[in-house]
Order: sequence, then structure tokens, then C-alpha cells
Amino acid sequence: MADPARARKMADRIKVIVAKRIERGLRDPRLGFVTITDVKVTGDLQHASVFYTVYGSAEERADSAAALKAATGMLRSEVGKNITARLTPSLEFIADAIPENAALIDDLLREARERDTQVEEQARTAKYAGDEDPYVKPREYADADDDDDDGDDDEAEPAVGLHAEVAAEADSEK
Repeated sequence: MADPARARKMADRIKVIVAKRIERGLRDPRLGFVTITDVKVTGDLQHASVFYTVYGSAEERADSAAALKAATGMLRSEVGKNITARLTPSLEFIADAIPENAALIDDLLREARERDTQVEEQARTAKYAGDEDPYVKPREYADADDDDDDGDDDEAEPAVGLHAEVAAEADSEK
């Protein structure tokens, strides 16, 4: 197993070599506008996966894939001449799904924005299903002093709960 740093350096070197060779031109009319996006080299430096994208229609992508497959041997010999390794890695060309993934992400983001605007509109026109304030409010008890004008506290209604304790404390202070 080779050093991961060495594999990374070799992958970068292979990427440059293949890209320059494609830029100088292959003698295949099927080859379209190809961009090498990434290269991954296995740990033993025996196999390199070359990821590429093609600008154009699906037919142009298929033609470019066929042209790259036909030129694999020539590109491998070009890589072998320009790297300092004992063995030249085999090359495999894999169509990169970056454009398709980017289009899918754009569609998902557009759909999310549309849903957000729908939710905002619903929130603006929304009404409560029940009461506007669904929380139970504590009962308000009338004070015995407010109900009696004559000042007689003996006939006041008995207080319940927490109010009873407060009323008992008030009576004990008198």
C-alpha cells in the first residue's frame, strides 16, 4: 500500500497529463467539449479513475464517452511517459454527475422556495382553530369588602383554594 499523499500527487499529475492531451486534441471527431474534473488513484497505484464532464446534449455525451474509451490505451501510454512510477496505472473514464446533481439541487431549491412562499401566505391568512387564547385563566374572586357596603365581614362568601389562605392571613392580621 502506497502513501496516501503519494497517491494524491499521482492523481493530480494524471489529471494534468490527461487534460493537456485532450486539450491538444485527439483525432476522434466524436470527442466533444470534455473537462476532466477529478482523478482517484487506488492505494496500490495500479488503477486510476478519471472523472469527466461533457458540455452538450446526451448524444454528445455518449459520443465523447465512446471516444474516451477508444483513446484509453493512447492516454495510458501518455501517462506512462510522463510519470515517474515503476508501473503505469490503468485508466477508467467515468462520467461525472456534477451537472445532473447541480440541476437536481437547483430544482429542489426552487421547490423549497415555492413551498416557503405558500406557507407564508397561509400564515398571513391563518385563523385560530379554537379560541384565540386557549390557555385557562385563573378565576377572579370578588373581595368580600367590595361587595359589602355596610362593612360587616361576617356575611362574606367563604374563599376557596389559594384565596382562602390569603383571606386567613388577612383575618389573622386584624
